[in-house]
Amino acid sequence: MTANEIADALSISRGNVSMGIKELQSWQLIKVHHIPGDRKEYYAPAGEIWDMANRVFEERKKREIDPTLSLLRDNLLDEASNEEELYAQKQMGEIHNLLETVTKWSSELQRLSPEQLNKLMKLGSGIGKVIDLKDKIFKKE
Repeated sequence: MTANEIADALSISRGNVSMGIKELQSWQLIKVHHIPGDRKEYYAPAGEIWDMANRVFEERKKREIDPTLSLLRDNLLDEASNEEELYAQKQMGEIHNLLETVTKWSSELQRLSPEQLNKLMKLGSGIGKVIDLKDKIFKKE
């Protein structure tokens, strides 16, 4: 689609489309292609849906999670001087550990094939049953 076609389809201004296209390009979510003899730029998705989902996650991780983890690490290095600071550090430590776990888990998910990811997503609420079963099996040993 051209930028004008996108603007018409979404009923938004050409300027908004241009800004949106630049942002999508910075996230590597769309690609530009040209048709010989046509000066217009045509835009299309840059890959399959799982590829784009991975790119979105990587960008959000880079922009949101990584700076937060860095800030938490810096604050956890400071010595607590009273009860309130000790409590705050405990809370920050829990947040840090949660974000580290989520980051590691998401990295593992990104290594899965689209077929494996689809199977995992289809488990939905059934994942709780798998965890319960695992707990029963390991408690019996």
